[in-house]
Amino acid sequence: MTDAPSRAAQAGPASQTLSRGIRILEVLADAREPLTIDDIARRLDVHRSVAYRLLRTLEDHGLVARDGNGLVSLGARMAALAAGVAHDLQAEALPELTDVANELGMTCFLSVLDHDECVTLASVEPRHAVASVAQRPGSRHPVTRGAPGKAILSLVPAASWPRDADAHLRQEVTDASARGWFDSHDEVIPSLRSVAVPLELRGRGPAAIAVVYLASAHGSDEIAARLARSAAIIRSALGDGGVGPVRGPAQA
Repeated sequence: MTDAPSRAAQAGPASQTLSRGIRILEVLADAREPLTIDDIARRLDVHRSVAYRLLRTLEDHGLVARDGNGLVSLGARMAALAAGVAHDLQAEALPELTDVANELGMTCFLSVLDHDECVTLASVEPRHAVASVAQRPGSRHPVTRGAPGKAILSLVPAASWPRDADAHLRQEVTDASARGWFDSHDEVIPSLRSVAVPLELRGRGPAAIAVVYLASAHGSDEIAARLARSAAIIRSALGDGGVGPVRGPAQA
């Protein structure tokens, strides 16, 4: 993370067209609702004709779709692509995420590390909850914030943490690692709470299982114990039953 070259440096000269096409997908994912071509052009700061040509290409590949009113949204092909990311991990995690979500009445999700960000790979909302928090796949935030981010950091060599990781964060991760679980409140989205446990799997990047909620009758330690059981089941299913939770930040 810290010592690695930037994405731009690694990639060399960037393709502006490709970059803009990817940015359109990101804009549509963040919008949570269909957008007009003018909306997209404005957010990309390009002329409408440029946005239109990019959208036509993405539409031809099924990555975006337009309805009868010309509103643009992500296409069905995106779901197929997303399902292919760490397919076996998602397949083993989803039943556990579902069980936790329905047992605790809160949204349960799997997060992974992408550069210096914590990214939601899969998420399940409780079936019968009166109200639940949406945590959509693809959601991302700095790995230095929130319970799942800190759980992931506990699996990362300390020398490779983001540059903005201060002494307070390092101590917080060390203390929480000793008990095996992490919690947060108001760190990513105001008023929301989260509890997470690290998920360490051989040959894979660091991950975490977490829940997010407004309030609950379950204590944080009870929630963490349930998450830890699911983490152990996932590790066993993927042939990593011998890998247990860490007891302190990974050493450089």
